[in-house]
Amino acid sequence: MPTSIPGNDKALSDCLGRAELRALSKTTNWQGALMLGGDILLLATAFALAVAWPNPLTIVLAILLIAGRQLSFAIVMHDCAHNALFRTRWLNTIAGNWIGGAAVDVPLQLYRDYHLDHHRHAGTGKDPDQVLVKNYPVTRDSLRRKFVRDLTGRTGIREVLAAWRAPDWKAKAPHLVLHAVLIAALALAGGLWAYALWWVARIFVYPAIMRLRNIGEHGVAPDRYDPEPRLNTHTTVARWFERLLVAPNHVNYHLEHHMFAAVPPYNLPKLHRLLAQRGYYEGYTCISHGYREMLGKAVRAG
Repeated sequence: MPTSIPGNDKALSDCLGRAELRALSKTTNWQGALMLGGDILLLATAFALAVAWPNPLTIVLAILLIAGRQLSFAIVMHDCAHNALFRTRWLNTIAGNWIGGAAVDVPLQLYRDYHLDHHRHAGTGKDPDQVLVKNYPVTRDSLRRKFVRDLTGRTGIREVLAAWRAPDWKAKAPHLVLHAVLIAALALAGGLWAYALWWVARIFVYPAIMRLRNIGEHGVAPDRYDPEPRLNTHTTVARWFERLLVAPNHVNYHLEHHMFAAVPPYNLPKLHRLLAQRGYYEGYTCISHGYREMLGKAVRAG
């Protein structure tokens, strides 16, 4: 997808000093625990809401919150794959495999190998994630059909069935343990029926949120085959409700993450603000404000 955007000639070193970058790249166990604890607390709150006051409104809200937490756990796995959530390496390994990876049924090391290839080859045809966004921008009807497939469960059912085709039971252990804990906790709370909400969220909502994530990260990038990060990657500045539902753990600051993968997620907003204030993004269309604006870029004119 060619671009006619002139950009600017500011280098990262013109906008960010080495000392600032070292400070931004500092990981701490307490901030990692706070972020992960917040994800777990929101998940528990979603289930508690549905169990304590079961009605259509609370159940729909719980499903949306659960789907958002499923993405947040996927991002925990992502950040742990970079050893960027906790300062202590083994904490990244445990949280990434037994919480993040377990929630989305993906082994941490398998994901790490794949995802580091994505970073290594970003802006080239060797990027394994190019297939996720290769046709963007698309027509409005095409975008609508994609989200209809997600929200009617066709995408989710296909993904779940594929994950259980010839399963590696050893690799599935974290996933099975997590679900056993979830079932036990809900049973003790007298709301075992609410376990079904996890799967409703996983099959009918999570795929649509993941599609939003993929589009917002690279689908609306001006030129996915240019090595310049401001051209091959995109950031969406999320509003508070978007952060709650579709952009947890600062996953929306994807351009900043690609430029400095060692910066932990809790420091990405500050990194974005510094670069924006110093004019690093001027002349580029790599930033959207809100997901509505972002989706507007995903639709082909005419």
